[in-house]
Amino acid sequence: MTDLQPAGPEWTGLPVTVAGLGVSGISAARVLRALGARVTVVDGGSGEGLKARAAELEAQGVTVRLGDGATLPEGTRLVVTSPGWPPNSTLFAAADRAGVEVWGDVELAWRLRRPLPATGEPAPWLAVTGTNGKTTTVQMLASILTAAGKRTAAVGNVGVSVLDAVLAEEPYDVLAVELSSYQLHWASSLRPYSAAVLNLAPDHLDWHGSMEAYAADKGRIYEGNVVACVYNLADPATEALVREADVEEGCRAIGFGLGAPAPSNFGVVDGLLVDRAFVPDRTKSAAELGSVSDVNPPAPHNIANALAAAALARSYGVDVKAVREGLRAFRPDAHRIAEVGVVGGVAYVDDSKATNTHAAAASLAAYRPIVWIAGGLAKGAAFDDLVQGAAQRLRAAVLIGEDRALIREALARHAPDVPVIEAAEGQTGAVAMAEVVRTAASLARSGDTVLLAPACASMDMFTNYGERGDLFAAAVRELADTP
Repeated sequence: MTDLQPAGPEWTGLPVTVAGLGVSGISAARVLRALGARVTVVDGGSGEGLKARAAELEAQGVTVRLGDGATLPEGTRLVVTSPGWPPNSTLFAAADRAGVEVWGDVELAWRLRRPLPATGEPAPWLAVTGTNGKTTTVQMLASILTAAGKRTAAVGNVGVSVLDAVLAEEPYDVLAVELSSYQLHWASSLRPYSAAVLNLAPDHLDWHGSMEAYAADKGRIYEGNVVACVYNLADPATEALVREADVEEGCRAIGFGLGAPAPSNFGVVDGLLVDRAFVPDRTKSAAELGSVSDVNPPAPHNIANALAAAALARSYGVDVKAVREGLRAFRPDAHRIAEVGVVGGVAYVDDSKATNTHAAAASLAAYRPIVWIAGGLAKGAAFDDLVQGAAQRLRAAVLIGEDRALIREALARHAPDVPVIEAAEGQTGAVAMAEVVRTAASLARSGDTVLLAPACASMDMFTNYGERGDLFAAAVRELADTP
């Protein structure tokens, strides 16, 4: 399978099995069918939504097997998997016994890249992974590249499908690629131009099996890097991944952090974002990229994201003016440390996207004093380190969700003087959030921040983190309208 070309005749009639009937699976199936492959999609579900998607694909000449039929079809020569399928799946065990390669959607996209007319080479990938901050960093990077006059897009685990991007009728000059640990696990031949690991904290361990396996999959992003491996100076685990990577000759390790940078690093000096890596004499000079105030919002973890994006852009040759313009033009997605209102001198901030302890810690570090709204589905997380680190910033806490007791117990151990109020059990949706916001408002004083940074998943009370954040904003507006 390793010699398949983007539009070569070897695809014609090739029996390929696609695992998963979600967005990436459907995209892969359509692309493979267009290449001439004989495609079978398998999915263990059997709901009406899946049946409708199956019917659409079958009309395009794709075979679909649902439910108990989600096994490896005889004669399969290649499996292309959706990111969510765990590596211990029986389907992959069967593929391994049959000597059949398994690719992810990112691996397929990497193999299908086409050369640009101007260079004769495919568009380079500037890739980003990490436990938190991936989407924001990739979108910042795309904004910087756009400011530099490049045709680009934020793709991968965000925005445009990576398959659609590499096969776009009008080719991109360069791609800003967000990659999850799931995608990296199945991307053995990926070789980015430059890449960054923003941070590492326990997450998705049920899928990977261990923290070591999770970190190893994240580290795949550095393999074969051409110009720069960008790592977080505040997170030694990211530098360790750089040391373990097999990169191209001359590829450099570039650190980013919130302090004054040493040579070959990016950092902050007197409120300025500074590059001491991609300058003529990095031992004696530095380049000013912009100011902290150019970052929106200028929270510490978001400044770190901006530095990582700037490092990747500078590795590609982008000038300092475009970095500043791109950062100024960037607007974060909803539910990412977004101020949704100020009522009675109290700021209300929606960081519903903080669905794990690492993300919540970054959010909590940005404000003081805080009335913290936290809780939901813990996904096996422990909260002692989070609470211990934030204890001095907390005015009070309002707890919600199924696993609230874990946070309550951590607060009792590490912040016993912080008042804790638990929302009524059994309530969900708008009713629950309205009560939570009213309770938080009663605890807050002028100058405080009421911060929704739950450190947990949302599905016990809300459809997803987006609905949780939307209802928080709606409750704040209702509070503002109340006489």
